[in-house]
Formats: sequence, C-alpha cells, structure tokens
Amino acid sequence: MTRSDLVAQLADRFSQLTHRDTEFAVKTILDAMSDALARGHRIEIRGFGSFSINRRPPRMGRNPRSGEQVVIPEKLVPHFKPGKALRESVDAQVPVVDEVGDRLTG
Repeated sequence: MTRSDLVAQLADRFSQLTHRDTEFAVKTILDAMSDALARGHRIEIRGFGSFSINRRPPRMGRNPRSGEQVVIPEKLVPHFKPGKALRESVDAQVPVVDEVGDRLTG
C-alpha cells in the first residue's frame, strides 16, 4: 500500500472528509511521527507497534571496486517493532508458502 492508496482508502471510508482533507491528515500524522523520531522520541501505537531509533555502531567495510577498507560511520536508523495484535492479525491472514512457492497452510 502506498501513501496515495492510504489516502484514497481513508477518503472512501470517511465520506465526510474531502480527498484534500484526508491527504492533509495523513501528511500531518506522518510528519509528526518523522519529527518525533528525528528528536529521538519513541512512538508507540497500541495494537499496532512501536517506532524507535536504533544506533548502528561504526564499523570497517570494504569498497567493492577497489577492495580497500573504508570506515563506515555510526548511524541512527528508524526501527519498527510490530505489536502483538498486528503480528497475530498478519499471521492469521497470510498463507504460508514454502521455498518452491507451494501453499502449505492458510
């Protein structure tokens, strides 16, 4: 699902909102979440999951072309941990597929 798919689905579901209002609401929520994460805050949405920032320590890597060692600096990256309700909902809905692509259960 893309951002525009989400906006369209919400606009269809809540007919009292215009498409423009729905788009503004989705943008406002995502911007607020991005700003909170950028400030180092944790976001928890009960029944859905939590967003936090993980620290990736500096490490040594290799340039694939030359093979020389390169220092990769520390990074702060967003991390999502699904909540129990979301995990159970997804597990109940998605059929399990083996390596060959055959459906096993569902």
